[in-house]
Amino acid sequence: MLHQNRTLSSVAAGLTGLWLATTHALAWDYAVHRVVNQLALASLPTNFPAFVRTPAAGERIAFLSGEPDRWRNTPDLPLKHLNNPDHYLDVEELELYGLKPESLPVFRYDFVAHLAITRKASPERFPAPDASQDADHTRQLVGMLPWGLTEYYGKLKSAFSYLKAFEEDGGTPEEIANAQANIIYIMGVMGHLAGDASQPLHTTRHHHGWVGDNPNGYSTSRGIHAWIDAGYFEKTGGPDLPRLRSALRPAQLATLNGRTARPEEIFHACMAFLLEQHRQVEPLYQMEKAGAFSGVGPKGLEGRAFLENQLLKSAQFLGDLWFSAWQQAPPDKFLKGELAKRKARPQQAQTPLPNSGSQQQPSASRSVDMSVSPGPTARSRADTGSQPVGIPDPFPSPVAHTAEAFTPTP
Repeated sequence: MLHQNRTLSSVAAGLTGLWLATTHALAWDYAVHRVVNQLALASLPTNFPAFVRTPAAGERIAFLSGEPDRWRNTPDLPLKHLNNPDHYLDVEELELYGLKPESLPVFRYDFVAHLAITRKASPERFPAPDASQDADHTRQLVGMLPWGLTEYYGKLKSAFSYLKAFEEDGGTPEEIANAQANIIYIMGVMGHLAGDASQPLHTTRHHHGWVGDNPNGYSTSRGIHAWIDAGYFEKTGGPDLPRLRSALRPAQLATLNGRTARPEEIFHACMAFLLEQHRQVEPLYQMEKAGAFSGVGPKGLEGRAFLENQLLKSAQFLGDLWFSAWQQAPPDKFLKGELAKRKARPQQAQTPLPNSGSQQQPSASRSVDMSVSPGPTARSRADTGSQPVGIPDPFPSPVAHTAEAFTPTP
């Protein structure tokens, strides 16, 4: 797609104004994440897919900005183990593992493996965490924020790829609507991680007060994190939405080192963004020490501009990632091929396609029984992915696709 019509979306800007009228009834931590998603929407060009820019989609994307924090409220430890590290990266901890922030592995589990290997090789340097404080087994993970954000970019790009295939190659209205709904969901949840990346305390070991050597006498209060996340804006009336909207630039392809980032470089672009915010950790503590975040008197309001600028940064970066996923989504060749087969055999509207989620045949160790049971049992449908004999399927069968592979930049 050409880079055209990159004026700000008046629809999205209007949605942001609608948010402003209702925000005071909400908790500020959630409401601030809504701000990031709403501003990112307002940065999108008017030729961005129209279904994203409807009032209903705008509200859904804003609501989903709080979803990853809602997952944190669950008592289920497996979900906590999966979700919690995606909210942060303690940059200072990387050096302990012999890693440089600029050259981290782009694959999540390569990074996790490196952490485990290093701890095993030098156990004296990595004392075991207090088990009572590590029920979800995340204390030694350092944080996964740039990986989580990159993976959501990949999911969004995939969703735009299969939406285009459905739109261009005979997808049903239901398939197109479901693909659109998936895009809205991914955009909304992804926005939370972009918001976290702009909060300096989500990039540092000093996330709940300064730890270790403290020659400058910075705050050691654990409450500083919640105050920056929510309390300060709640006390001072919230972000200045009109000012932030007026400061937006149109979304563009994500950049890295002053040039457009290639799709395989999105992790590096995310990491560069996070490091930029990490450089704001000490200035934030300096301002807190000077009273700029007290919310009292002229001095206590000086922190507003700092925090609002962080929100603007994350909204711009999020808009750029959304825009990049749309522009850089490749053709889903496998799905297009499956749709072409279905189009050539119209009766398949009533006959499900094979459960072919991959272009590769299943290995012997992972064989799939593709036969259809003679009876309409629940087990036969679950095992084969097929409609039981004798019961017509009212919808065309879903068509799966394979994910795009890429080679990481060294």
